[in-house]
Amino acid sequence: MKNIIERQCRGCKKKFNRELLIKITLNNNNLYINPDSKITGRSVYVCNCPDCILSLIKQKGIKRGLKFNMEDKIKEVETILVNGLN
Repeated sequence: MKNIIERQCRGCKKKFNRELLIKITLNNNNLYINPDSKITGRSVYVCNCPDCILSLIKQKGIKRGLKFNMEDKIKEVETILVNGLN
């Protein structure tokens, strides 16, 4: 029996299978959008739902979840996430 790994979405606060979520990882002061979970480091997970992504941005979930204060890099990741919705 395979163990199912669940993570919590920072947008809606619901738990999902890790493979269904978008992983944003902080590693060596760089942010990565990491869908295959190959990069290790402090991470934040979010659903692929537009409402959750917008909620994550509005609540500054990336900054608080990763404890990372470089606004320019956070804005760059937020822009990529929003453009992925369109």
